[in-house]
Amino acid sequence: MERVAYFNGQYLPESKVCVSFRDRGFNLGDAVFDAERTFAGKIFRLEAHIDRLYQSLEKARIDPGLSAAEMTEITRETVQRNLALLGPAEDYWVMQRVTRGLNVIGGELWQSTGATVIVECTPLPLRARAPLLRDGLDIFTPALRRTPPESLDPNIKSHNYLNLVLADLEVRDRSSHAWAVLLDTRGYLCEGIGSNIFLVKDNVVFTPDARYVLAGVSRQVVIELALAEGFEVRETDLTALDATESDEAFITSTSFCICPVRTYDGATLGASQVPGPVTQRLIHAFVREAEHDFVAQYLSSLEPGS
Repeated sequence: MERVAYFNGQYLPESKVCVSFRDRGFNLGDAVFDAERTFAGKIFRLEAHIDRLYQSLEKARIDPGLSAAEMTEITRETVQRNLALLGPAEDYWVMQRVTRGLNVIGGELWQSTGATVIVECTPLPLRARAPLLRDGLDIFTPALRRTPPESLDPNIKSHNYLNLVLADLEVRDRSSHAWAVLLDTRGYLCEGIGSNIFLVKDNVVFTPDARYVLAGVSRQVVIELALAEGFEVRETDLTALDATESDEAFITSTSFCICPVRTYDGATLGASQVPGPVTQRLIHAFVREAEHDFVAQYLSSLEPGS
């Protein structure tokens, strides 16, 4: 059997979904998307992700031709049609992708035919990422800086990830657990590919100012959980030195939820406990919120003896 995806009004086998080479999402990166994950087959915080998708669409001035309620229902239906294909202990990454549509042949570059809409899901990379959850990430600061807000609103979750991809490639050969967290053009910590960074110092939780990052849904969940657990949370400018001198660090993302950091630019953090006590407490809180032990799910995918 083959997974199905929603494509411009139809549910089709993935092999039958054909995006034109004239689609602006393909040839210009002129598209936005959002991504969720399932826990035991149920989509987590779908409404928050759909809200963010439609904020991206509004900022990018793309009309999807569907209401938020319709997109929500299409997303649920897409996952439902693919549940039978999930293996034991697997879950899905779920994505909505909306391009501005096709270029008009013989027309101006700004002209398009109307949105292309795709909703699809793919199994989470549990086995590939399990060692990162187990051991912690090695975060490095690449030389490449994040695209500034003056050039592109960071709250538009666009298809154009080249800035983040190049930063990730820059650090990838430094460690099997390498992860890039870029600085903004002012020299402060910003974000990584699909991820937000958090630091812990003296039991205070810090994260970069939301004005300069794509504020992830998982980021907001962790802020809410940290406050509920009695931690002070500060959204502020942070330096790479703040990171290397922190007691703990972790990233948040849709797929990871929370992933601990073991080193930052080569410096071992705190007492080298991975995850640190605050991170561990927040992981437990996230597990309760999701009603699913995502860490155990990842670790169960490891090969014996790995």
